[in-house]
Amino acid sequence: MTSADDIHALLCRIYGPESAGRAYGRIMPMIEKAATRATKQSHAFHQGQNVLITYGDTLRRQGERPLVTLQQFARTFLKDTVSAVHFLPFFPYSSDDGFSVIDFYRIDEKLGDWPDVAMIGEDFDLMFDFVINHFSAKGKWFDAYLAGRAGFTEFAIEADPLADLSMVTRPRSLPLLTPFSKADGRTVHLWTTFSDDQIDFNYRSLDVLEQMIRLLIFYVQHGAGILRLDAIAYLWKEIGTSCIHRPQTHDMVRLFRKVLDRVGPDVILVTETNVPHAENIGYFGDGQDEAQMVYNFTLPPLLLYTFRKQDCRVLSRWAGSLQVPSQTTAFFNFTASHDGIGVRPLEGILPAKEIDTLADGVRASGGTVSTRQNADGSQSPYELNITYVDAILADARSTNADQFIASQAIQYSLPGVPATYIHSLLGSRNWLAGVQKTGRARSINREKLDADQVMIQLQNPASFRARVFFAYLKLIRLWKKQPAFHPGAAFTVMDVDPGIFAIRRAGGGQVIYALTNVTATYRPIDLGRLDTTPPCRDLVSGRRIDASWWDMAPYQYAWLCD
Repeated sequence: MTSADDIHALLCRIYGPESAGRAYGRIMPMIEKAATRATKQSHAFHQGQNVLITYGDTLRRQGERPLVTLQQFARTFLKDTVSAVHFLPFFPYSSDDGFSVIDFYRIDEKLGDWPDVAMIGEDFDLMFDFVINHFSAKGKWFDAYLAGRAGFTEFAIEADPLADLSMVTRPRSLPLLTPFSKADGRTVHLWTTFSDDQIDFNYRSLDVLEQMIRLLIFYVQHGAGILRLDAIAYLWKEIGTSCIHRPQTHDMVRLFRKVLDRVGPDVILVTETNVPHAENIGYFGDGQDEAQMVYNFTLPPLLLYTFRKQDCRVLSRWAGSLQVPSQTTAFFNFTASHDGIGVRPLEGILPAKEIDTLADGVRASGGTVSTRQNADGSQSPYELNITYVDAILADARSTNADQFIASQAIQYSLPGVPATYIHSLLGSRNWLAGVQKTGRARSINREKLDADQVMIQLQNPASFRARVFFAYLKLIRLWKKQPAFHPGAAFTVMDVDPGIFAIRRAGGGQVIYALTNVTATYRPIDLGRLDTTPPCRDLVSGRRIDASWWDMAPYQYAWLCD
């Protein structure tokens, strides 16, 4: 159990000794009052642990609350497949499809209410978004700040527009500061990292700290088993620095972890930092003190590159280097999410020319490319906006479900906890009409689906949606049964063939050789290059393999064991 002294020591590092005492006096009563959850053991990863990522209203049915629609769909199809549901922000919001939160304590009434969330929690673990960097310019908190009300006067970061902000890392090509008029008539320029409707919190303020700790406890008490720290890398600002990954940011993650050790020791923190790999894994800390999971942001673009090139060598070298600092940490492996495919994590892995080529390929496949502004004023690719299905298939006319499933088989074979975006599970294609409707590139991957139409398509075995959905469910259900795919099971990436991704997983008394053909051709495989000899069995097809040579079909995946 974390001691109060540990929390006080962190507060001293963040705020200094004098302010730390006041901070301690404000947050400790909340922590001590909060009822510790029934599960009092620290979190341990388990076999079959995986996550479905979804908006609360991705599936809609007329006359029904979307969270009820989701609950019915998930209970029907996913109860024996998915272990946790990640709700993207389901609070009232003003922009950015939920990430400009108006009220952090309420469920958006257009989606449902907290009892609806609890009902889903009867069948699945729950993962909430903790939108920790910013708040809506349309909400009561911001109104209170503009009005100068007590407790809110320092909620936002005021900056001199003439200050030298050239060192600040910019995730988007938008102005960093936005002017607003306060009730006293003054014009202030506020820090708005992501948009003029998303006001950055001022974490130097103890009022902000108190509110964030209160929120953390509130989410735990409402069933959160995993908390996603959205845009955490930008939390602490200091002019004259890059304003990303500051020491105070890491200490704030440590503080949240210490609080959870007291009020919800089984709760997992996962950090969302779309940055190069070496920076990303820094949020593991020493393996005990920061996040239990970090998003594996390099995987989506590098896996896409692998399928576009039909060559596994770069992916294999990178995957072979994956390491976590302790058995209580794991990668959060995903290929698609509500956002696009970030390419900054490819820095240092692929030459800039190859990243540009990848971006050009996405444009040719019906997607778009978002850019960010560099320190010298130039623009560079930041995010590929396309569904992962269309990205992998590379042809809007293609309906090769096996090709897409092969990419997901690689994701599920890696060490860590896999997460599947609902649109990947449902085989969704580019929503071009949505981009035209909203004018936002990210809408391409955020379509709202008529639940009844989805059901009709799933009932048609010949439909592309059905062929992806049921093949994906088969993959996950088989994967869940294998001890060798435990998140922390040992692994070795193997050199079998440039067109074959091969990884050996071992755990729970089982060894599996997971092989995936990323090419459109048959690949003859010398099984002698594995440290096993036939006969062996492919768990996917059920086929017994007696020969030392074996032809893998285009985009076939196989899980071989003795």
